[in-house]
Amino acid sequence: MKLTLTLGLAGALLFSIPAEAQLKKLNQQQIFSGQPSLTKPMSIITGWSDDSHYIEMDAKDRKLYAVDVRSGAKIAYSPPAQSDVNVYVEKNDIYIKSGKNEPKRLTNNKDEEKNPVLSPDGKYVAFTRNNDLFAVDTENGNEIRYTKDATDVIYNGWSSWVYYEEILGRPTNYRAFWWAPDSKHIAFMRFDDTKVPMFPIYGSTGQHGYVEKTRYPKAGDPNPEVKVGFVKTAGGPVIWADFNEKDDQYFGTPYWSYDGSSLMVQWMNRGQDDLKFYTVNPISGAKKEIYDEKQPSWVDLDFGGRIEYLQDKKHYILKSDKTGWAHFYLYTLDGKLINPITSGNWQVTNLMQVDEKNKVVYFMARKEASTRTDLYRVDYNGKNLKRLTFGDYTHQVQMSPGGTYFITNYSNVSTPTKRSLLDNTGKVIKELGDSKSADFDQYIFGKTEMITIPTDDGYNLPAVITYPTNFDQNKKYPVVMSIYGGPNAGTVTNTWKGTNNQWWANEGIIQIAVDHRASGQFGKAGVALMHRNLGKWEMKDYTTAARWLKAKPWVDNKKLLITGHSYGGYMTCMALTMGADDFDFGYAGAPVTSWDLYDTHYTERFMDTPEENPEGYKKGSVLTYVNNYKGLLRIMHGDMDDNVHMQNTIQLIDKLQNANKHFELMIYPGGRHGWAGVKTPHDRAERIRFYYQNLLNRAVPEELLK
Repeated sequence: MKLTLTLGLAGALLFSIPAEAQLKKLNQQQIFSGQPSLTKPMSIITGWSDDSHYIEMDAKDRKLYAVDVRSGAKIAYSPPAQSDVNVYVEKNDIYIKSGKNEPKRLTNNKDEEKNPVLSPDGKYVAFTRNNDLFAVDTENGNEIRYTKDATDVIYNGWSSWVYYEEILGRPTNYRAFWWAPDSKHIAFMRFDDTKVPMFPIYGSTGQHGYVEKTRYPKAGDPNPEVKVGFVKTAGGPVIWADFNEKDDQYFGTPYWSYDGSSLMVQWMNRGQDDLKFYTVNPISGAKKEIYDEKQPSWVDLDFGGRIEYLQDKKHYILKSDKTGWAHFYLYTLDGKLINPITSGNWQVTNLMQVDEKNKVVYFMARKEASTRTDLYRVDYNGKNLKRLTFGDYTHQVQMSPGGTYFITNYSNVSTPTKRSLLDNTGKVIKELGDSKSADFDQYIFGKTEMITIPTDDGYNLPAVITYPTNFDQNKKYPVVMSIYGGPNAGTVTNTWKGTNNQWWANEGIIQIAVDHRASGQFGKAGVALMHRNLGKWEMKDYTTAARWLKAKPWVDNKKLLITGHSYGGYMTCMALTMGADDFDFGYAGAPVTSWDLYDTHYTERFMDTPEENPEGYKKGSVLTYVNNYKGLLRIMHGDMDDNVHMQNTIQLIDKLQNANKHFELMIYPGGRHGWAGVKTPHDRAERIRFYYQNLLNRAVPEELLK
């Protein structure tokens, strides 16, 4: 946004102060405790019961109702049971419960069973025990043992840490096996961590403490050796997919074909710039390549729900950012490209629904503006693209199962969330709700605005700024800049921000979030700039934002605080070292301080290995810039963080101490990559104290610390 527009807002607020002097400010209970304030609760839409009835949870009685889209008539709704069979672990053994029957115990073993999964035909439950793969017959309780070679470094159907964290994902809870849809086979991954270095995490409880030993490959280290195997449900020899486990490679989440005749395996090289799909025969292990994508920077493995198989059993829709922007493509099952479905200098996000009868795709995208999402429809052939949502809003959409209607919850920074019902042509059928309170206009509060900050090389960085309540451009205010900063992980959105930012607005603090050029706001083309030089472009753009702010007459140019967690913690530490001339205070959580201390798969995707890119690792390390440090940095870390090890913070504070630099440190015993529960009040109170002491130069109101 141009300076004249920003000052125009400031001036409007300034001149309106006398008229607004009688208005009320939000109090602590309204801001933090959910008491009535600028908004009121709306009912919750939980989904659809059929194509013409959506399911609503009443805001008052909390009961579910099916609501007719045309008449609005409501009838009580009871959701159908997702399954009348449930399997679970209790006291280390597996139980199965069918309907209202008493639970049936399936295993009786002193060792713990993990991740029980019922076969599609309901006859078996697969699980892991002591890192081997088993199944148990649900009728007679007979066990089938599929593998027998597990050790403390060899796991069958149980993932190695780096796969759990970066590839298969934490929601899997380490599960690495998949039933075939016909229940005739199980596919699984076998991990060999023999060569992966062990990282110790020290627990301090008790008299002697204890050590957690995790096989954690840091950048440049050996990765686990991985095999993809198949075994018949009834048991028998394992058939291994035709890959060489000694190759330096990664395997993504696999996908079974509809009939269980093949498994689609995602393969990627260690350099992560070549992604291949193979169909693998579970009987022979033979593989056939059906897709190959190379990029000069990197390819994201299983990129945001990359594949959607169609019910015609002939095609799939692939999501790829190979052109520099994320788009959808139509492929045959054997890997032949039919055509791009979407294209252009904008990003698709989620595939919402596919109408196979009419060959229409419904999807969300950031097309009108990178900070907003809208619903669109387009034909399979890429023609007749149409925006179905409306206005300058960010939309969150729930489509009916037949695709005839959709409900959107929409807002922007100045408009509290509203709700509308539309049909699939984009016609508004009716308004369903508005969260704006009846006395909204009786309050004076800090206004939030979308702006852009120009760089000297042509980027307009998106930002969202909240001004202090009763903003006066003739006063000078401290600033809090909240960031994350990771590749393709922007946080600036044109959405209603609620009231959590209003305490600091009332206290006279400007709050701003800024996304850099590689945040995803400028597509993969922008993100790829980070290749081999994490830290460079983020700091250039955050420094630009800092200087832009400090040039404003209404900013206190000695009170700019930057804060973030994880990658945001890294950026905060970089800001107080590499960018110390432009930032005054930092509040950093669980920071990476040197990229050779983080894991292979994440780090090398962007940086390659330390051996391949020593200069990039040096320039991207906080440790390199310790001598530049000034201002005041507070670092927080959980001492049992298994993701960003506290080693990162220890190495940074060691250098800060050796350089005789003043800083602050807060360790959370037992904390992982985050900390909650009993630690939450302390964490909150410490941040409040830091802001009051360093930005506001006054005591904390007693009521805030209770």
